[in-house]
Parts: sequence; C-alpha cells; structure tokens
Amino acid sequence: MQLRRHFILATAAIGTGAHAAGLSEGDAASGIRAALERGATTAIGGLGRSDGFLGNPAVRIELPGALQSAAKLAKATGQGRKVDELVTAMNRAAEQAVPAAKPLLVNAIRSMSVEDGLRLLKGGDTAATQFFEGKTRSPLAEQFLPIVTQATQKLSVADKYNALAGKAAGFGLVKKEDANVQQYVTNKALDGLFLMMAEEEKKIRKDPVGTGSAILKKVFGGL
Repeated sequence: MQLRRHFILATAAIGTGAHAAGLSEGDAASGIRAALERGATTAIGGLGRSDGFLGNPAVRIELPGALQSAAKLAKATGQGRKVDELVTAMNRAAEQAVPAAKPLLVNAIRSMSVEDGLRLLKGGDTAATQFFEGKTRSPLAEQFLPIVTQATQKLSVADKYNALAGKAAGFGLVKKEDANVQQYVTNKALDGLFLMMAEEEKKIRKDPVGTGSAILKKVFGGL
C-alpha cells in the first residue's frame, strides 16, 4: 500500500511539475479538501440567503421549457403577478434548502481519500467540484427535497405549477422530472450550488495566493 502511494505521488509530480514533487501526500490531499470546503462555504453563504438565487442571474430559477411561453401568455392576459409570485417562491425555496447542505458536504469532503486528492490536484479547473458532485448529488437531493416541499406547500402557486406542468409534460413539452415543482426546484438548487462551487475552485486555482490560505498557496501555487 505504501509503495502504491509513493507511485501515485510520483505520477502526480510528473503531471504538475517540480512544485508537486515537493508536496507530501498529506499536503496534496489537504489542499484539495481545503479548496472544496472553501468552495462549499462560499457557495452556501452566497446562495442560502434572501435573493441568493433570485438576485443572481447565473443561478436564478426560471420556469422550465414550454412553461416560459405559458408565462408570457399569462402576463399578456393580466396574470403577470401570479407568474412572478411563482418564480419568487421557487427561488425562495431553493434559498431555504441550500444551508442544509453544509454538514453533508463537509463530512464528505473530509472523508476524501489521499488518492482522490492527488488525482484531482492535477485535474482541470473544476475537476474537484465535478468529482465531488458525482459523490454527493444524490444524497443531497434526498436532503433538499423535504425542505423544498415544505417551503412550496406554504404557497398556493405550487399546486398551480404542478397542474400546468403536468399537462404540458403529458404532451411532451416539459421533461417529466420538471413536471413537479418540488423536484424541479431541488434539481435547480443543486445545479446552482455546484456551479458556484466550481466558480470558486476556478478562482483558487487561478490565484491561490489571493485566498490568504497557506495550504492553498502551497498546493496550488505552482500548478
């Protein structure tokens, strides 16, 4: 096992240059964990507040598919306020759900293996986030869904969304998974979370010194 780890570290060193050769296995893994934890904390802090989704065009949750056309028609017939209320409610539900992700994300980050850390260190700009999304998206969806459901149950517009989207889905105009407001918002909330984590990872890789973190500077500074 020890021989295998030395081989992996040597391979990482070849891929990332002399800087990586001076890193210990623990440093490399700690750097990836620190980058992910920083990304998760930043994303959750930005999204899990009022207007975290609604006020951010990059993650704002809009009506899916053919419902966009239905929304335009509703606004043209004087029902614009109801459409706006629905969009606001969807985004508010996502904002309420995101903070619940932190314990699961942090636990998963801290349990990441040394081998994973070494491999992801020399990956692309968002390699760590993509890997991490694959590991955590399903359990996070299970955790988000009841929170989103509770938030949308307080709003009568949720029933209207489900009725409208259900009809549209029956004609193939809306994807089946988007025909339920709770499931749709859950998926979009996760999309936004991982998008923001990926953006933070890009920043760390581009300017590790600017993070003010000694471990991030040491691990990513020479990549």
